[in-house]
Amino acid sequence: MMEIDLDANATLGMLPVAWEALRSAPGGNASSVHGRGRAARQAVEAARERCAALLGASPEEVFFTSGATEANNWAIHAALEAAGKGAGIILSPLEHPCVVEPVRVWERRGAPVHWWPVDERGVVRLEPVPPGVRLACLMLANHETGAVQPVAELAAALPPEVHLHCDAAQAVGKIPVHFHRLRVATLSASGHKFGGPMGVGLLLVRRDCSLPPLLRGGPQQQGRRAGTEPAPLIAAMTAALEWMCQRQQAHHQHLCRLREHLWHRLQAAAPVFLNGPPIADESAVPNTLNVSFPGCRGDLLVMALDLAGVHCSTGAACSSGSLLPSPTLEAMQVGPERLRSAVRFSFSPLHTLEQIDAAAERIIATVRRLRTKS
Repeated sequence: MMEIDLDANATLGMLPVAWEALRSAPGGNASSVHGRGRAARQAVEAARERCAALLGASPEEVFFTSGATEANNWAIHAALEAAGKGAGIILSPLEHPCVVEPVRVWERRGAPVHWWPVDERGVVRLEPVPPGVRLACLMLANHETGAVQPVAELAAALPPEVHLHCDAAQAVGKIPVHFHRLRVATLSASGHKFGGPMGVGLLLVRRDCSLPPLLRGGPQQQGRRAGTEPAPLIAAMTAALEWMCQRQQAHHQHLCRLREHLWHRLQAAAPVFLNGPPIADESAVPNTLNVSFPGCRGDLLVMALDLAGVHCSTGAACSSGSLLPSPTLEAMQVGPERLRSAVRFSFSPLHTLEQIDAAAERIIATVRRLRTKS
């Protein structure tokens, strides 16, 4: 039986260009002065320049990290440390746990925390920022629904003393991301979400933002992110980013077709409800389809589909073992039955229509079988 992985938002899997870059990149320590070290340094700096060009940033604004979790923690902790005691925070309930949990740390220390409301499409409804807020966090694209958030609109409305951090892990490589046009202070990304290796990511830091380091040690990366730069991982991530960005428009059209096709096929398993932006909404990240099958528990459906050779999830991969309901869908007020029966399908640009058809047949059959047992 052919396995079909419809969990690309958890990890896309390394692209062939990333594997090739990983194999061919120099493996020396980029801080060493000998030839092998200089080759590694050259590879790291070339990657920095390329990432900057692809993401609308300057090379000195690109800092390589171990992934989006580190990048988000760095941005949040450092911004609040710089803001001083009593600084308030505002964020959306849609944020990934690696944004919410660092905020909880500061909340336990006494920082006031405020939350924006969310509409039925899964898009934040922006409201005026309360006095005293010094950090705002708003993701660019939601990992569960694909809804794109009004980050640029927020940036234009914020007072200058508020540090705006954007988690763009589910947007980079999938939709155009231009750091300078977004006008955020910091922006995070994770290599494995767009076809690079696990264990590497980046944080873009606006040049006028004096963000103190999170990890302290050596003087690497302008003395702001200690630790030996992993040249092969950085090169592989950059190769994947370039490959995805160069094909972005074609991928967008292809993924829109796949998403629409699967949604229409799933009508055979009615009742079925769409959670998130309308299918025709081309502003959404097109590789994500979140649906509810009333009469089926989402976690049981995910396990049953795994046995049927279809991989999907109930939400964020790092929370998929949790029995707690999705904070994203709760914020959208979808209702208890839709909440408990929700699953997320997310596609790769390498998927074919034939694979989606095969997956649809297995999903429909599995839903019908589970409903007869409930």
